[in-house]
Amino acid sequence: MKHNITVVLILLVFFLLTQIIGLAIVNAYLEEPLPFGIERPEVDTETSFLPLFITILLVTVLALLLLKLRAIALWKIWFFLSVAFCLLVSFAILMPDKVALALASILALWKIFKPNMIIHNFTELFIYGGLAAVFVPLFSLFSISILLILISGYDIIAVWKTKHMVKLAKFQTKIKLFTGLLVPYSRIHKKRTVVQIAILGGGDMGFPLLFAGVVLRNFGFLNAVIVSITASIALFLLFYFAKQKKFYPAMPFLALGCFVGLGLIWVI
Repeated sequence: MKHNITVVLILLVFFLLTQIIGLAIVNAYLEEPLPFGIERPEVDTETSFLPLFITILLVTVLALLLLKLRAIALWKIWFFLSVAFCLLVSFAILMPDKVALALASILALWKIFKPNMIIHNFTELFIYGGLAAVFVPLFSLFSISILLILISGYDIIAVWKTKHMVKLAKFQTKIKLFTGLLVPYSRIHKKRTVVQIAILGGGDMGFPLLFAGVVLRNFGFLNAVIVSITASIALFLLFYFAKQKKFYPAMPFLALGCFVGLGLIWVI
């Protein structure tokens, strides 16, 4: 098993909570405009996977460049803007836009300058719902399925071949600006207590939520929850069969879990 059972269950609970909270946010925005009159990009829902996938590749190149230059200040600015924006969208469904902006900014700054596991993981619960609320309407079921397949292939290459995603994860963890869940824990290694950090990348939570959000638009909230549950089961199986000290691309497993959930919906 990749981590001890307690840590695995914590990651799974946070993953599923992120999915459910995210779906509730997406569902609320189906009838509401985005805060401050923010407009979504205008794309063809059948081919929207292409510009988004290209954008992901470009963002990765930019991230690697910042890593190579050790441009920590620029990374913090980018991190702050991204986190604050996503939290703003999530919170604005519950409170006035200006209050949501203030709260989102405070939490984003706290996450960057006074990082701790509670604030970090708490904000992660809401970040991906805000992101999904913006992007879910841009996809059809076909286009989001193609995106999951493309991302899964990219994840395999980035983790097992080029290994640049591993370098990015280590860099983010080192500077305490990681995009995703962080759960520290202790284990015994060669008769010594070693502190380790279990991680789950932001993309591994965001892309299944995008898929479930599109399912929500087409089949309703409860059916979307089925997809989130099957994705969670797939994630558990990955953690169960994975070995310690090895990195694995999670997206192929999560994508398979999403597609199994969609299949169950069609059967039911």
